[in-house]
Amino acid sequence: MLFAPVVVALVVFLYVFCVHSTVKSATVFNVVRGDSVTGVANRLAKNNLIDSKDAFVALIRFNGGTIQSGQYDIPQSASLWRIARMMTTGDVATTTVVIPEGLTVMQIKNILLQHSGLQGAVECDDNKSRPVCNLKDGQIFPDTYRVARGTNRLAVLELMRKKMIDVNNHIKAAYRVLPRPLKTWDDVVTLASIVQKETPIAREMPIVAGVYLNRLNKGMRLQADPTVVYALTNGLGDMQGKPILSSHLKIDSPYNTYRNSGLPPTPIANVGQNAIRAVMRPAETNFLFFVADGQGGHRFSIDYAQHQKNHDAWRKIKKSRNK
Repeated sequence: MLFAPVVVALVVFLYVFCVHSTVKSATVFNVVRGDSVTGVANRLAKNNLIDSKDAFVALIRFNGGTIQSGQYDIPQSASLWRIARMMTTGDVATTTVVIPEGLTVMQIKNILLQHSGLQGAVECDDNKSRPVCNLKDGQIFPDTYRVARGTNRLAVLELMRKKMIDVNNHIKAAYRVLPRPLKTWDDVVTLASIVQKETPIAREMPIVAGVYLNRLNKGMRLQADPTVVYALTNGLGDMQGKPILSSHLKIDSPYNTYRNSGLPPTPIANVGQNAIRAVMRPAETNFLFFVADGQGGHRFSIDYAQHQKNHDAWRKIKKSRNK
């Protein structure tokens, strides 16, 4: 005889807590750090997202007793149980931040500033001693990051900085000996940044790295156009459609590898794993020169005479495209 009332009570319980909803349309709801469970319950009720504050508080206690701060996407028809569960597990709304390889810190900060899913500044105004406040090129790992919507932009930069440290440590453990004549890990990342800017093609990167290492070992200047661009743009790394002129190659800058021997003082971009691995394991080749082939890749040559022929072919391709 008691079975029927128990079933009815269970059905009512499931309906009230797991089916019934007052959420008429999808809603964004913010829980700020320090909000109390009672305070959140009051705001949810005020916005007609729940119809029982006591039931919400009880469910929070049942699921651990605490709620997590963040921005929540509460879907239409979300039940009381689902809303409580979202907030105790921290099922916050997320956003994706895509950072391509080969960008400078300045370019990456511009991407973050334009990202509507993030908040806050990209520059520090308090504790300038924090590493994230003094980021240099080569210290950020380009990748796709999924973070909570509303995440502070400086926090995203710090996430990228730590990821770069992890990647560096992993590659260092795999390749223990630096290629001649590189002496430090900073040298590796600096050369990798030039390789990254020269070609987006992973299979070409070891060849480009080999060319530059050959030139360094022979005491030749790198003569890398991306280093000139870095100097001309004060570290932005983007000519914004303007061509590099022969007069630009004379710019007085430590980053101009047409005028200065060896590597530039620091990396000129933020690099991916392929570029770093290419430097650590370059192609064994006698190539000393390369030029664009007009199809997204490059033509490589051992001597300057062949390089000139390849260069002439590239000039003809560019001229035909400009007609």
